[in-house]
Amino acid sequence: MSATAATPAVAPAATATATQTANSDEENLLRGLNKLRTEDKLTDVTLIVEDHRFKAHRVVLAASSDYFCAMFADCAMIESRQEEINLYGITARAMSAIIDYIYTSLLELNSDNIEEILAASTHVQVREVIERCTCFLETEIEMDNCLAIAGMAEIYGQMALSERAYRYICAHFEEFSATPDFKDLKVDQLQFILSSNYPIDVTEQELVRLVCSYCLDQQVAESAVWDLLHLINWSHISYKSLDGLRLLNCSLEEGKRLEMPTDYYSRMKHEYLRMLLRGEIPLEDTSLPQRPTNMRGMELSLLKIGGFGWKGLTNVIMCFSPTKMKWYELTSIPHIDQCNFGTAVLNNELFIVGGAYDVCLKEYIHPFGFCYCPLRNSWVTIAPIQLDRCRFSLNAVGKQYLYAVGGIVEYDDYSEEAMRRISNVERYDIARNVWTFMPSLQENRSQHAGVVVGDKLYISGGIYLADILASMWCFDTTTEHWQELAPMPTPCCDHVLVAIDNRIYACGGWHESLTESRVLVQHIYAYDIESNAWSVETQIPAPKFYSGVTVMNRTIFFVGGLDSTESIDRASSETMAYDLDNKDWWHRKDSWDTPNAVWESTCAAIYVPMCGGT
Repeated sequence: MSATAATPAVAPAATATATQTANSDEENLLRGLNKLRTEDKLTDVTLIVEDHRFKAHRVVLAASSDYFCAMFADCAMIESRQEEINLYGITARAMSAIIDYIYTSLLELNSDNIEEILAASTHVQVREVIERCTCFLETEIEMDNCLAIAGMAEIYGQMALSERAYRYICAHFEEFSATPDFKDLKVDQLQFILSSNYPIDVTEQELVRLVCSYCLDQQVAESAVWDLLHLINWSHISYKSLDGLRLLNCSLEEGKRLEMPTDYYSRMKHEYLRMLLRGEIPLEDTSLPQRPTNMRGMELSLLKIGGFGWKGLTNVIMCFSPTKMKWYELTSIPHIDQCNFGTAVLNNELFIVGGAYDVCLKEYIHPFGFCYCPLRNSWVTIAPIQLDRCRFSLNAVGKQYLYAVGGIVEYDDYSEEAMRRISNVERYDIARNVWTFMPSLQENRSQHAGVVVGDKLYISGGIYLADILASMWCFDTTTEHWQELAPMPTPCCDHVLVAIDNRIYACGGWHESLTESRVLVQHIYAYDIESNAWSVETQIPAPKFYSGVTVMNRTIFFVGGLDSTESIDRASSETMAYDLDNKDWWHRKDSWDTPNAVWESTCAAIYVPMCGGT
């Protein structure tokens, strides 16, 4: 037993030593080969490029290049017997860099030499150099070179790089359409963009305008115009806005106006009505208020944000794709590993605010906030909240505001008088990037839940001064007044509120028994806003502590949590779901369960690219 137990402790060190030895041996071998080359010893072939002569070893070239391997290994090829070989279609500078890489593993890439080195490495098929070139170009993609990189990738057959460049163009299409490169697009490139289903940052109606503007500016042939317009996702344009298409300004020049041609509009309306009659377009616009600007290439997915596992705290955000039916790592919060932060989705962007992190077993609360854009797979920092907070609620109202309520705060003066002066509610304005104190909730609390219905924010449960609360409050964001509502059926904390139609559902959480032991809430409770009354919605089949909860497509999801008894806490990977329409629970262990057992994660539903990022 002892020998077996000791093995894992020794194996990593042994593996590391073996890897270091292998790397050192490889470096020594390369140094030796390069020395032979520079001293012109044992070289048996000379490559001639643009009158420059490069001496080398056939076996070294063949080991690094599929092109030279085929050339030297095939006795039928005359080059296999020649001492001097002329290479055409590449530059001497590029060939010099490739040979240096083959012998040294060193390669200096920059904007001045990248295309000729990619061209040469593609010609002589040195895969490692090709990979380094494409990796370099991927990191360099930006607005002033994205189209050039896309074109370069197509020329040299680098489809992954081409996809990356076109995804960038689509994710920044509003900005790209205002650059000269938009006019430089070839018709087949625009056709590829429209047919690719890559996520795009303009509405489908604006895409119609830009396509028409491009066709008029470039005098595209009529048949090509209809091919392009046929690729518009007409189902993403509401019937009510159809007439507005003929009023679009089709000029690409700022300050100028160009009317939509009558034949363009007539053809588009005919196509739209044809699809409408065939049932391919819904008559009513049933889009969700939090959907992305454009639905191309996007799918509503389930996020598991942070949380705890047996390896400790994590900032990783996992995503479950309903189309792939699997979990994958989407991104990670750009901060030291933390917990108890506020989470909200606004305009299909994920906001993470505040929270706490540990240093030497001491908890530090912080005010920092971050915003994640799934379309561009990128994070930005937002203004820090005014009071450092953790264990609070963060909720989105409308399209412009986030509300932070309650929580545990860091403040210099904790006197009762000072705390009365400080509001426990803050509002974030995304347009101004500013936090503002709002009218305070009379009962401060932490570990509570919040949800928004229309322009009203609802807060329930939580803990205040060691008491678990049942109270529920509503904040009218238009009048900026709080109103106390009917209390929950039982005191509750660490639960989640979700809203569907005109009802609010309290999910999960716990309260205390008479002996002050924690008791899991066994039911989902439903609050009817119109009648101001609570009722039991359903019994939870397997209640857990600290499950992540969210609603997606009228289904409430419970992700992970702790199966807890008096003697043991056992983390769970289980995902359970309650269908509000069918009034039943389901559990699909083979697909929806998380890859790792987790607890205290936050969950959210958000639209992400079907590919899992750009």
